Parts: sequence; C-alpha cells; structure tokens
Amino acid sequence: MEHALRGLATSGWGPMRRCVAALGMLLGALLGGPLGAQSPLTPPPPAELFFKPADVLQAVLSPSGRRLAISTTIGGERIGVFVWDLAGGIESGERPKITQAVRFSDIDVRRFQWVNDEQLVFDVYDRSEGSGNQASPGLYVTRFDGEGMRELVSPRFVTIRTMGPTLGRYALHPNHRLLAVPRHGNGQEVLIGELLGSGRELTSVKPMWLSLSSGRTRDASAGGPSGAIHWLFDGAGEARLALVRDAGRSRVHWRAPGQDAWRVLNEGPDDALRFAPSFLADDGTLYVTRYEGRGGHRVLARFDTARGQPEPEALVSVKGFDYQGTPVHGRAGQPLLGLHLQADAETTVWFDERMKRLQQEAEQRFPGAVVRLDCRRCAEPDMVAVARVYSDRNPGQLWLYRAAPPARADGTSGSAWRAISNVRQGVDVRRMAQVDLHRIAARDGRELPVWVTLPAGHKPGTGSPAVVLLHGGPWVRGGYWHWSELEQFLASRGYVVISPEFRGSTGYGRAHYEAGFRQWGQAMQDDVADATRWAQAQGLADRFCVAGASYGGYSTLMGLVRDPDLYRCGVAIVAVTDPFLYLQGSWWIDDDISGYGRRYSLPRLVGDPERDAAMLKAASPLEQAARITRPLMLMHGGRDLRVPVQHAERLREALRAAGREPEWVVYPDEGHGFLRLDNRVDMARRIEAFLGRHLAP
Repeated sequence: MEHALRGLATSGWGPMRRCVAALGMLLGALLGGPLGAQSPLTPPPPAELFFKPADVLQAVLSPSGRRLAISTTIGGERIGVFVWDLAGGIESGERPKITQAVRFSDIDVRRFQWVNDEQLVFDVYDRSEGSGNQASPGLYVTRFDGEGMRELVSPRFVTIRTMGPTLGRYALHPNHRLLAVPRHGNGQEVLIGELLGSGRELTSVKPMWLSLSSGRTRDASAGGPSGAIHWLFDGAGEARLALVRDAGRSRVHWRAPGQDAWRVLNEGPDDALRFAPSFLADDGTLYVTRYEGRGGHRVLARFDTARGQPEPEALVSVKGFDYQGTPVHGRAGQPLLGLHLQADAETTVWFDERMKRLQQEAEQRFPGAVVRLDCRRCAEPDMVAVARVYSDRNPGQLWLYRAAPPARADGTSGSAWRAISNVRQGVDVRRMAQVDLHRIAARDGRELPVWVTLPAGHKPGTGSPAVVLLHGGPWVRGGYWHWSELEQFLASRGYVVISPEFRGSTGYGRAHYEAGFRQWGQAMQDDVADATRWAQAQGLADRFCVAGASYGGYSTLMGLVRDPDLYRCGVAIVAVTDPFLYLQGSWWIDDDISGYGRRYSLPRLVGDPERDAAMLKAASPLEQAARITRPLMLMHGGRDLRVPVQHAERLREALRAAGREPEWVVYPDEGHGFLRLDNRVDMARRIEAFLGRHLAP
C-alpha cells in the first residue's frame, strides 16, 4: 500500500485531584506495557474491542506546550479529561504529575479545547443514552486542575448532578454553540453563536464574544451581513467572512484586515460557487478552494485581494482527490507553517524547513505509518509536539516529542521522543486487516474508486466470503486509509470488505459528484454492482452480501432489487425505503430535514416528487418490495429523525404482504446511528450471526 501523498503539485516545496486511584490506573495504562502488545491468535477479538470508545480520544497541548490534556475512558465509566504537567519532563524518567480537569459520574465529555494555559472549555453528551435521546451539548469552562468549573451554555433537558457551582443566571440558552477559540485572542473570551430560526430551519447565526469569568456577551459580527449562517474568524477572533444563503443561492461577504466595510466576495448556487473560503492564515492571507481540470478536482489557492480572485496557480492540488486539509498555524502575524492533507491517506506538507526535517525524522522512526504532528512553538528551539502514529491496521499510538528534552535525574540527556499511549488498548495489529484503494472502470468508463479491506492472511482465489459495505450520505467521502471499526470487525470474522465510492460521493472531483445527481437506484447502483463483479473477477471473493446505513441502507435494498444474482443477503440499517417520504416529509411524521433543503437541494440531487414521480417509483425499495427475494435484516433507531422508523415499518409491511418476512431489529432509544455500547455490540453480533447463516460455503 502506497499510503503517502500521490501527485502533489506545489509552489516551491516538497512533499485527581479528587480520584487518586483513577489517576494511578490512568498512568499505568498510558505508560505501562509495550505499545502494540500482541495477543494469542485465537479466538477472534470480541465485538466490544471494536465498538467501545477509544481509550484515548483527544490529546491536545496547551498554547505554551507546558501541559497536555487527554480525554479518556481509562479509570472510570465516563469520558473525562486529565492534564499532564510537562514542566518536569516525562522524558527524564520522572513520574509525570497528572491532575483531573473534569470527570463526571453521570455525563461524558464530548470535545474540549484549551483557551489559555490554565483553562479549557468543553461540552458534554451521555453515552449511556441512545443517540435519539441526546440533548444539546452545552458549554463549560474549567481550570486544568478542576477548579473554577462553570456552566456557560446550558444543555437542553440535562442536569449534571455531580457538577459544582455554575454561573447560574449567566448561563446562556441551549441554542448557543461554540464557534471558535481564537488562537491569538486575550485568553479570556471565546466566540459563540446564537442559532436563530423557525422550527428545525436555521435562518441565521449571531456571533458573540463570551466572557469566561462573567458569562456576559458582546457582539462579534463587526457589522457583518444579517442572515449569515456561517462565519470565518482570523487568529485574533475578528470576523472576516460571512456566508448568507437565500433561495438556493449563497453569498460570501468579506471584510479585509484593517477595514470596516464588508463587500460581496462571491455569489452563486449553494454548492457551485466559483470558489469557496477555506481558512485565514495569521499573516492575513485568505486561502480558498476552486475547481480545476476535467474532473473538477478541488484545489487550494491563495486569494488575491487586489484582483478579487484566487491566484491562477494552485498552491496545492492532490492528483485524483479533492483538496481536503487543515492548516498548521504558527505565531501571530506569521505565514502558514504547513498543511495536514488527505489523499488516500493523510500526509503533512510543511513550508518551514525545520518542520520538514522533523516530519522526515518521524516517518523514518515509524515506517509504514501516518505521523501527524501537532506542535506548540512550532519550529522554535523549545518546540513541543504530540505525534499521532497510525495505519490501516493500527488504530494509533501517541508520542510526545520535545526539541529540547530535560536532563535525566542522573544528569544524562533525556530522549526527545516518549511514548504516551495506545489510542485503543488491546488491539493486536497482526490480526487486523489491510486496507487498499483501487481505481476500476465502471460500465460507462467512469473511474470508480473502491476500498478493499482484506482479512489478515487472506489469499485471493480461495473461496472467500465478502460484504459489500456502502457508505451513507451519499454526498460524502466514504473511505480513508486508517483503522475503521466496522470494516475491521467484519474482517476479523473472515470477510473481505468491498466499499465503492459510487458516483455522487465527494472527495474525487466535481465531475464524480455531479454524475450522481438524480441517479439514486440507477447509475449509482450500477457502480455498486460493477465493484462487486470486479472483486469477483479479481478472485477477492466468490460470494457476497450487501450492507449499509442511511443512503447505504437504501442502496443495499436496491442492490437486492436490481441484482439478486450478485447478493445472497442484505443488511439495511436506518435505510431510506420511500424516496417520496424522504423528499416530501409528512405532517404526522417528525424529521429533521429542513424545508430549505427540500425546496432547493434535494430536488436537484435526488429528484422532484411530482415531475420525476415515475423515476422515483422505479427507484423506490418500498414500491419494488416484491422484487426483494433474498434474506434481509432491517435495523433501525426508534427515535431516528433523519430517516424516521416509518421507512422501515412500511417496507416490513410490504415484504410481509409479499410473503417474505425480514429479520427485524429496532433500538427504541437510538436515532440515526447507534451510540449505546450495548446496542452497538448487539448490532455487531446480530450482523455476524446473519452473515454466518447466509455466506457459509
């Protein structure tokens, strides 16, 4: 597998305090034992290993690099945040000082960010509840040692019983969300947005500064346009761009550094702007994306403010992929340091020579893996970085790098690199599957990306079973070169996994995306069949079941309708079964699809329920239920608002009428995707048993 960046075109550069026992468990788990510890080769790993939360979720350095905050499940039932004091230096062999920043007994930390070297903000969710019962996440602030914890934005329908004092009357309504933590702000305020709208339809986002000490707010729109639903801020937190949508069209408003006036930078159809803002560097440069070449691949370019256009030469273009990346910023006022980019796998391109050398050193130290460096005081003599090292077979390891490590207790030099933790404990990388991206020709000649996950020890042509696993969306990119829980679980049970990026998927050029317009159940479905027949011809597998969730569940059903000769069975999870219900909704069925989307986006992407009625009936699993003759498992969340459970119930009734009862599983408390561990494990075991019955030789 060549997992490095392919075909990069560039411009001049190359590729507890309260819980001592829990702290002791955390330290032992993070620092004890070898990374990538091996286990016996039988039996297969339990489903819990794949579907439980990772042991380490986030690992983020404070702005100065003095402290490292880690969110983890280690040492308790809930996800909490612990902070390492790096001032003494764990590389010297000393036991690091760890403090508990936050861990509740009745709620989990979802995400956190440092605001300054002393304080973090975080929001919450409840893993013990299904996804259909989740409240708005709220917003909280705490010191790194757990002192001074306060509620800034109230969650909806949630009371954290184990939380200390709050800001009380200063806590904001749940319709507020964190927008940004300025990289170079005053460290005492964050940017939040008040979400305004009618029903489930968002009409505008009002940006405000929120004081961490008082909970008071002040306007942060800088006189920007009314009705904006998206804002882009510079490193100091100044509003620079605002996106307004109206009647299927978008307008991008821009305020240049040092100016008060806003002007329209770009205007056009919602998803077809000539160029789109990406990010602002700390030197004031605006970076945008635009389409280039016959395939319409998205590239990154600097924006020329004098001309009012992107520069004609792309800064980054990734052959065969749309630009997808995140910037690496340095000091205030300085140019961009680098970019984390996604091709088939992630890579990092540095503009700074010292960071280039460090990246090369890291990749030599960890051959065959992706190494993502997140640094503080980047490229400075006392730089600190956290390296996340992962591959298709390894869910990841965390390492700490210090450019100037402290001396050991005996006076000798400490190591620059120090292991922190496995991301997911207990995974034997020898038993994990290999992931590769292939590009094949669809029946009409279109290039079709296909991800293949091969179980350890797989030999082509030996009569293997396979699952054709279809991503949801469908307007997303489905696959990346990394460890993925469902694919690895299926492979651990001996199944080859075939995952086509059918037309309509994003990430592979505008032409590939637009080729899927109004092609549900048609050319998009042909791509699924073509990928299956290709895998068969390659000897990768000789018998197949098809499975997927959301749109992937819809495509599973249409695969059974159109190609029953290819598939022995199907597993459709939270699947769209009635395109008319999806496109039109119903006054008595609650869903979360906006009226704006139904008016302007879905008719172009899927079809118009009146003008295209015949096409949609032919592409409706509900209308074509009598043609589903293969064994089918339907799985749904009882509180799904994206694809209400009535989709599954209607198809079940139609199949019953045709004399073919499906296997039926509904998790009453789950929504569009399953969150509770017991439900996720139950889902996996049921799928394993179902596939075992129908894919046996």
